[in-house]
Amino acid sequence: MLNSTTLETDEARFNTTYLVEQYLRRHGASLCDLLDALEDPSGFAALCDLHTAYGQPIPDVEAVESALRNIHRVLAEQLPSSLDRIGHERRLSAADMTRWHGARVSELLARCRCVA
Repeated sequence: MLNSTTLETDEARFNTTYLVEQYLRRHGASLCDLLDALEDPSGFAALCDLHTAYGQPIPDVEAVESALRNIHRVLAEQLPSSLDRIGHERRLSAADMTRWHGARVSELLARCRCVA
């Protein structure tokens, strides 16, 4: 038998995965460009894992959180000098993009942790 706490937790988990999906729909191309430009292939792999989690009828919250955590790690590990070089070589505002996506991913991770 399901209690109201279980239902509320399930609803919160669904809402969080919905927010992540909306972030991907709106900003996934920009995140993809950034992760492709960075020199850590695990970031791009994590983005692929995130997309795979949404290939199921009901996304797996743990898989979503794990992929977000990996993306966040890759973004947080970037050195300013590397971002400046990437920005110059690729004509991409890599530093600004890293800060912006890092903040968004951090916010989404915080929501995941609240419902775990």
